[in-house]
Amino acid sequence: MLGVQKTIMNKVSKNFYVYIVSCRDNTLYTGYTDDVEKRIDTHNGLNGPGGAKYTKARRPVKLVHSEEFKTKSDAMKREWEIKNMTRTEKEALFKNLI
Repeated sequence: MLGVQKTIMNKVSKNFYVYIVSCRDNTLYTGYTDDVEKRIDTHNGLNGPGGAKYTKARRPVKLVHSEEFKTKSDAMKREWEIKNMTRTEKEALFKNLI
C-alpha cells in the first residue's frame, strides 16, 4: 500500500513547464513539457531520433526561458499565449523586461 501512495503523491506533485529555445538559425521555438532538461536534450538529438520537426533542422537549440506550472492545462494555456506573442514580446520575457 505504501508504494501505491508514493506513486500517487509523485503524480500529484509533478510540475509542467513552458520553455523557449533559441535555434541555430536564431529563430525561437516554444513548447511545454514535464522535464525541461530532458526535452532540450531531445530537441538536440541526445535522446534518440525525437524532438519537434521544427527544431530537428535547426540544431543545436539553447534554452533561453522557462516557466513552471502546477497543471498541464495551465502550461498549455501559457504556451498558446507565448506562441501568439511577437518576437519582441518573447525576447522581453527572457531578457527580464516584463
